[in-house]
Amino acid sequence: MDYLLKTEPTVYGFADLQKDDTTIWDGVTNPTAVKHLREMKKGDKLVIYHTGDERRVVGTAKVESVDASDPKTPRVKIKAGKLISHPVTLNEIKISDLFDGSPLVRQGRLSVVPLSKEQYEWITER
Repeated sequence: MDYLLKTEPTVYGFADLQKDDTTIWDGVTNPTAVKHLREMKKGDKLVIYHTGDERRVVGTAKVESVDASDPKTPRVKIKAGKLISHPVTLNEIKISDLFDGSPLVRQGRLSVVPLSKEQYEWITER
């Protein structure tokens, strides 16, 4: 499975992840988002989405490890990938048929969103 992770760029943006190279993705409290974190596996592909004024996917990352021993606060270590050459805006996502019914469109405040392989490729290979 692939996932989209939302972050506020003024708090911790993709540039911060690239500088750090790896980080523990934490601070997630929504039960559905926490469930998605627990389901992650080493090697899963990720896209990083900037919220706030940007509202666009800006980069890629990969799951390095998952510690779900505490089901309420899973610790997912992620590794920075690359900048996306054409950042994909929320408006572009909303008009794509690939995202009809996606939690990304239906549940705007969900900070961890599963993506199908086709959705991931559409975002990263434009």
